[in-house]
This record gives sequence, structure tokens and C-alpha cells, in this order.
Amino acid sequence: MLKMTKRLLLASFVLAAPMMALSATAASAEGLISIIVNDPSNPYWFTEGEVAAATAKQLGYTATVGASKGDTNTESNLIDTAITNKSVAIILDPANADGSIGAVKKAIAANIPVFLVNAEINQEGLAKAQLVSNNAQGAALGAQQWVESIGETGKYVELLGAPSDNNAATRSNGYETVLSQYPDLEKVGSQVANWDRTQGHDKMQSLLQANPDVIGLISGNDEMALGAIAALKEAGKLANIKVGGFDGSPDAVAAIKAGELEYTVLQPVAVFSAEAVKQADSFIKTGKTGVATEKQLFDCLLITKDNVDKYTAPFTLSQ
Repeated sequence: MLKMTKRLLLASFVLAAPMMALSATAASAEGLISIIVNDPSNPYWFTEGEVAAATAKQLGYTATVGASKGDTNTESNLIDTAITNKSVAIILDPANADGSIGAVKKAIAANIPVFLVNAEINQEGLAKAQLVSNNAQGAALGAQQWVESIGETGKYVELLGAPSDNNAATRSNGYETVLSQYPDLEKVGSQVANWDRTQGHDKMQSLLQANPDVIGLISGNDEMALGAIAALKEAGKLANIKVGGFDGSPDAVAAIKAGELEYTVLQPVAVFSAEAVKQADSFIKTGKTGVATEKQLFDCLLITKDNVDKYTAPFTLSQ
């Protein structure tokens, strides 16, 4: 897979206007690009939609943003709307690695090219491009930093993302690859919290009740980590339990500055969301994306207290 690295100088990127629901909208001279994200209440997905929409508008298109909330039926309905509105391209963060294949096929049958961002589907050759964070590389970065923070001995727990998203397993496996090298670090519990802050809070409470002597939590994303931090504060145990995150969200950065989160792994969502639209523009105009491979990996960056001041915009770290 092609790696896209060192492309995170987006401090001057201006986010678009508030997100709009997909609706029948008159297309501009270049046409309508329909953007479908997961859940914009999560700042990661909000930024994904905003950056993609802003990039589309800069290139002369009309852009609309809709949210599937991780539901394949809602996603399918949004694809239908995009087809009805005669979209010239669809930017999709798939709701399910297997369940979204049908939605992609439906768009293709309507001669609308699809460009996937953030998450993959389990079939190649359908989407014109699949642009995602290098989750294995990012997980290794995070796990190494987590060991540096927690030490090489003790019990720990893990919060995992939604099983329908391949990223959850990739990150967990990446953590395990690193942490298994430390035989005195023992994982005593794990829970699925579906990328959600409230579930992260509740699952951390359960993990803590079952394992009161843990010294660390490693999390599949920032929202779950932030929920866990709230639970640890309530239990009066945050000072004794180190927490690591993944995403690079503004709230996670604030938690690092406050000394509550050890680190976060920044996903370059602001980069690959813009890049997906640029590749869509290229395909619309030339029949080619301009990139050699369908699947494209974008390297993650580590944010700690040592470089947190270089965080210059949502999901953007200056070099």
C-alpha cells in the first residue's frame, strides 16, 4: 500500500460552514459531491465532513454532508439520496466493513464513483480509492509511548472500538504486538465501548470494579479514553492509572495539557479527507485518481506533553 507521510501542514486550513444534511441541492457548475460520515457529534468525524466539504467547494463543487451514525440502513438511504441528487462523486466513511459493500455497489451501478475515507470495506476493486490512517503504525507508536509512561510491569485494561470497524481490531492487534514483548505487563480485562465517550465511562467503571489494582488503560480512541478518565476521576484513581488515547482530538489535547491523558495518536483525518476530494476531482475530470493504488495509508503522529503546543488546528500537528 502507498504510504502518505509528512503531509500535515494544514494549520491555515479553514473549516467549512456548519454541516448540512443531504438534500436535493442544485449542483454547481462542477456538480454535487455527497459526503457521508459516521457521527458528527464525534469531533473526528465532524472534522472529516467539514474538511471534505470545504475542499469540494474550493474546487468548485456543491457539497452536502450526511451522517449514517454507523447504521447501514441509514447509509443506504443516504446513498439513494446522493443518486437521486445526481451526485458526481460520493465521499463515504463506511458504516461497516462488510455491510457497506452493498451501498458502494449501488452507487457504482448508478455510475457514481465512490471514495472511501477513514475506514475500509472488505472488498477491493469497487471504490476508486480507500484512504485511511496507518492504524498499525499508529498503534505501535501509541503502545510504545504507553509503555514508556506506565513502565514494564503491572496489570492493565483495554477499551476497544466497534467490532464492525476494521480499525478497532487493527489497533488492538497493534497494541498487542508491542505489549506482548513485555512479559510482566498483564492485560486483565478488555471491553468494547464502540468509540463512544459515555460507553467508555461505563465500561471503565466495570473494568475498575473487577480489577481495582490496574495501573493503566490503553484505548482504541480518544472518546473512550476521555470517558474512562471521567470514571477514574469519580473513583479518585486517575493519579494512579495512566491512560493513552488515539485520534488526536481537541479534547484529548486539552487532557494532555491538563496532565490527565498521557498521549494521543493523531490520525491525519484533515489530510486524507481533503485528499479524497482531490482524487475525486481528478477522476471526474480525467478518469484517473492520480494515485497508483486503491488503498492508501497515511501515517499517524504522536502527541505528548512535549509537542502538544504544536497542535495548531483540529487534528493538525505542525512539523
